[in-house]
Amino acid sequence: MTVDDRAILRDLARRYVEVCDDPEQPIRRHLWRRHNSLKDTRPLIYVRAFAWREMPESQCRCADPFFHPYENFLRYQLFWDTMRDDSIFEPWVTIRAVYRCQGWGLEVERRYSDEPRGSFKVDYPIKHLEDIQRLRVPWHEIDEEQTAENARRVEDAIGDIITVNVDRGPAYRMWSADISTDLGYLRGIENFMVDMLDNPVWLHRLARFLSDGVLRTHDQAEAAGDWGLCAHQNQAMPYAEELDDPAPNANGVKRSRLWGYMAAQEFTAVSPAMHDEFLLRYQLPILKKFGLVAYGCCEDLTSKIGILRQVPNLRRIAVSPFADVARCAEQIGPDYVLSYRPSPTDMVGYDFNPARVREILRRDLAACRGCHVDITLKDVETVQHDPDRVRRWVRLAREEIER
Repeated sequence: MTVDDRAILRDLARRYVEVCDDPEQPIRRHLWRRHNSLKDTRPLIYVRAFAWREMPESQCRCADPFFHPYENFLRYQLFWDTMRDDSIFEPWVTIRAVYRCQGWGLEVERRYSDEPRGSFKVDYPIKHLEDIQRLRVPWHEIDEEQTAENARRVEDAIGDIITVNVDRGPAYRMWSADISTDLGYLRGIENFMVDMLDNPVWLHRLARFLSDGVLRTHDQAEAAGDWGLCAHQNQAMPYAEELDDPAPNANGVKRSRLWGYMAAQEFTAVSPAMHDEFLLRYQLPILKKFGLVAYGCCEDLTSKIGILRQVPNLRRIAVSPFADVARCAEQIGPDYVLSYRPSPTDMVGYDFNPARVREILRRDLAACRGCHVDITLKDVETVQHDPDRVRRWVRLAREEIER
């Protein structure tokens, strides 16, 4: 690497280590452990997004693009720390293993719009029922040589300043493991919704194939000792008194010591009964292997909390901007953590209106009394290039919590 690239990364790493050493970090860990273990705490604030691409600090300066993901991570974390929410900053940089198998053997073509950061349309590869025959059974296999080379390059740059963590967990996690996402990409949402009525036996076969494939890679990774304590997944801070804390390069753990996560965004317009029949029953065998489970992202789960109670280790439920907060709170009660997610548009998107923000937060937090609630600000696509807007929102949210 060039001298300049090395200097840039080392400066960022030193500054990030200082953030991780902040005395506030152990306090936050304690709060999240209690909160996720259904013990009373104040509502915790988690800022998951802040229109990073609009910030001047988001520009990478390293000449070698290999280092851009790590430079971006460090810059992102340093900027995130200035929000002063309840997020935890871990003292390591993670490198994801390089895998020999990803995807299902069919190419998913994305046709992008001409708008900068615009939408895309998927050309679904399963156009005919017989196309299911072309799907590939996945497996867990790491390209050890390339993974080691990537780790060596980052170690050489900053390994004496900060721990370099290699995440060896399976490729099929989060969106590549919840079945819902890949049903959308492979078959198309409008198509699989029709299949529920016209081709139900075939759709069960497809969902079972995806479920069995994900579970196979998870089992293989566990047998190989590749699941690690860095592989918790819950769309928040993955701490709980029942589980081991996140840690770098701590491999060989069973899924029963980890958080698992799934969502069902593509099923938001599907009835609870069909959600249960065509998705949840195929997610359950995967989820049951984990110690604790978080469920939901941007989908409206208002009418589906009843079916989610089938997940025996369920601990966190997302209440998205599209959900009825009061009805969700009534159903969730003290049984699970209620991950309240107000609309990022109303909070910080098209302007910053303290009166509007306070009104929404007061209404929804009042509805959540008696629940173990945290507030997640996510999917912030724009703050109209105002770098201080999310910081102001965090301060305002704290004031409303203290009320």
